[in-house]
Order: sequence, then C-alpha cells, then structure tokens
Amino acid sequence: MILANVRQCLTRGDAQFAVRLIARGSSSELDVLEHTLRDEGLDAILDDPRLRAALLEQSHAAHASIRLFTYVVVRHALREVGEGDRGLADLVAAVLLHFGARDRARRIREYDDQVYDTLASLLADAECSDPTRAFLVRAHLGNYALWLAGIFPDYIEARRHRRGGPDLEYFDEMGRRGYELAAAHRLAAQHGVQPLFAHAAERFGRLRFALNRVSDGIFFARHHSASKLMRQVRDEARWVA
Repeated sequence: MILANVRQCLTRGDAQFAVRLIARGSSSELDVLEHTLRDEGLDAILDDPRLRAALLEQSHAAHASIRLFTYVVVRHALREVGEGDRGLADLVAAVLLHFGARDRARRIREYDDQVYDTLASLLADAECSDPTRAFLVRAHLGNYALWLAGIFPDYIEARRHRRGGPDLEYFDEMGRRGYELAAAHRLAAQHGVQPLFAHAAERFGRLRFALNRVSDGIFFARHHSASKLMRQVRDEARWVA
C-alpha cells in the first residue's frame, strides 16, 4: 500500500534547503525563517507561498529533493482550490512519486505479477477472496484514477473524442468509488487510514482538479488546445469559489 507519508520523510536537509530558497540570499530573512522553523515547525515553511515560486523559478532549486518538490507543488495546488488537509496532500504527493516509476501505476504492489490496464479490471477484483489483495485493489483504484485523470486529462479527453473512451466524469466516479470501498474495508481501520480514504472519496473531484493545475502549469505547460481551455473553464467554475 502506498503510504501517505511524504511530509514525514522530508529531512533536516530538505528543511534547510527550503529556508535558503525562500531567503534568496538575504541574511536577515534567513534569520527570520530559521526562527519560524524552530518555533512553528516545518509546516510553516512548506506552506510559505514563496517556496513554491522559488522551486519553480530559481535555478538552484534544481537541487531540491524530489520529495520536497512534489509535496510543495501538490500542497500549494490543493490549498489554491480550498483543500487544506495535509493528509490529503501527503496522499496525492505519494501517488505522484510512486506512479512516476516505471509500471508502478499498473500494479497494486511494486512487484505484483498482475498488471491492470483499466479501472474496470481493478473494480472487478475489488471483491476478491483474499482480503489483503481486495483492500490493495480498492486503494489502487482510487489512486490510479487520480493519477490518470489528474495528470493526463487531455489524453483522456482526446481518447474520448477519437475512440469514444470514457470522460473525466467517469474517472472521477471510479476514483471516488475506489476510495469509498477502501475506506469501508476492515483493513483500513486496522491500518489507521479509514478517515484518509473517506476524505479522499468525498473530495476526489477537487483533488483531481488540483492535480490538473499541476499538470497544466508544470508538466504540460506548453500544450494548448481548445478542449484544454474548455476543461479549465468548466472546472474553475465548479471548484473555485
């Protein structure tokens, strides 16, 4: 199971690197930020809006750890759409980090023999007789739908137009269903993730929209199309107050 622990895995070195990025060479600002880090903790630094800008704009930011970069861009994207739950930011960042690795998005575990190419095939295995596998499949259904619809919305829309594939609403529904099923499984309570999956189910559309913003603004910033613009306008009207 993918653990929502990206923030917990950030190191002292990540904290110091973030502080230096925000300070931008100012010794007085560095002193203020170090006091903030000591008195308020790392979250105060990670939530500083200047950090995201620095990670995207400063050449020195290329030395940031992938965990730091991923968590910050996800956390700020979620906050921009009104989602302040740090646990959900951890979950979404963890999905990006794990699914960015080769073939991991199609396997419920890193070395699992079964490869899933569709959400429907995952849903079909959600009630399998092995309780551990059923739980992992359910969580993976939510994660996989979030990964596909969050990072590749234009690919989904293009397939819908060319081949009659499912639309983004289908992925939203399947992702929501996956997290709901995972939250309802007894292993979710045993592992302490029942509230996390329940919240992810309730807020799936907003999580997907935040990831769309990350995808549009960072990963595929140079891609422009009429369908992309229509999607952005539609989702802005729905998810931004």
